Amino acid sequence: MPFHLSENYYFYGEDKDMSKPVIAIVGRPNVGKSTLFNKLIGRRMSIVDDTPGVTRDRIYGETEWCGKSAMVVDTGGIEPNSDDVILTQMRRQAQLAIDTANVIILVTDLKSGLVATDMDVAQMLQKSGKPIVLCVNKCDTVGEPSMDFYEFYNLGLGEPVPVSAVHGHGTGNLLDIVFSYIDCEETDEEDDDVINVAVIGKPNTGKSSLINKITDSERCIVSDIAGTTRDSIDTFVENEFGKFNFTDTAGLRRKSKIYDDIEKYSIIRAKMAIERSDVCVIMIDATEGVTEQDTKIAGLAVDAGRACVIAVNKWDAIEKNDKTMREFQKKLDADFAFMSYAPQIFISAKTGQRIDKLFQSIVACNENASLRIRTGMLNELLAQATTRVQPPSDKGKRLKIFYMTQTSVKPPAFVFFCNDAELFHFSYQRYLENRIREAFCFEGTPIRIIIRERGDK
Repeated sequence: MPFHLSENYYFYGEDKDMSKPVIAIVGRPNVGKSTLFNKLIGRRMSIVDDTPGVTRDRIYGETEWCGKSAMVVDTGGIEPNSDDVILTQMRRQAQLAIDTANVIILVTDLKSGLVATDMDVAQMLQKSGKPIVLCVNKCDTVGEPSMDFYEFYNLGLGEPVPVSAVHGHGTGNLLDIVFSYIDCEETDEEDDDVINVAVIGKPNTGKSSLINKITDSERCIVSDIAGTTRDSIDTFVENEFGKFNFTDTAGLRRKSKIYDDIEKYSIIRAKMAIERSDVCVIMIDATEGVTEQDTKIAGLAVDAGRACVIAVNKWDAIEKNDKTMREFQKKLDADFAFMSYAPQIFISAKTGQRIDKLFQSIVACNENASLRIRTGMLNELLAQATTRVQPPSDKGKRLKIFYMTQTSVKPPAFVFFCNDAELFHFSYQRYLENRIREAFCFEGTPIRIIIRERGDK
């Protein structure tokens, strides 16, 4: 069935009733918006490069100043008169940020001076009716700014604020003015029950389309051009299934196909998104089938110990009969044998097919990865398992497993204490892991097996 939004469905960056005020950073390309964004939120979240147009989608982060907090949104450079496909969508993304913002920071560049595009952007912002703070970036020298600084008064936006986003000079004055325009009420503490979901996969598998379908908006730029998404973009979603923070990541290609530094940064951001996620949705293009790169990307999630859901996208574009899905599942089972525990869902980000089921699997996988089993139950299972299949022996010496206990979750880790770790063969470890999975529901999550000899610290 098609996926429909429920009435109590919210997502980050579009809902005007957000709990925190929004500060939008806008301007023409390559004036230092992402550098300023990173400085205001206190960490390197946006990719920064001298190449214009690196930032494309809206990227959100939180800033605090004098006991007040607000959300800051970084946008792509605005080219008001360009007909380029990507630049047009970047302009639309910036407009969405402007529409939802409480106050706008217009960033200009002292080194290049006032240009016609700055005038066009300023006129565009004045139509919004929102408070606008004019920031003149790259004022890197201490003391009075140069005479070129005063030409920015021609924009008619009041007194410009000199700032050096690289060094942090003037950012305090900038925040003083910005927060004077917004009323920061007390907000609730962050929810601990939010599930962090990283959407990963090759380029053009439909990751951004999935986020847009979930939010029913143009949250991420979608294009047939590979590498459209560069930053890792967070989107908060709340619905009948729970609270989720979806991270749209850049498509991961083979190393031999990576030529520029920007894509290298994107891959680093994608790997960081995997590390801070609770569940990874591995997107596979049904029209291309399973490739070696798909399994390598899945391996990143497994190595990080993250719960996983395999989502086969573009299922609506496949000519099907009564055997198509079964044959595709056999291919998945063979190629993803190293993560046979991961549920497989055939979806369509375009039509919304089975996205409800995807949410259900994400919730179930997160719960399973958080499951903690009592030591008494584990050792009762261990006794039954060792009775059914005797532990291995070598040269007359048999493996003795004294007891086991669970030490952590996400992923669940189990420590086995034995007499000789060398006798604990990998095949027997796999046997015990399978027994644990049979007795307790650990679908969707990897399990860590740790071997300790008695007396080991």
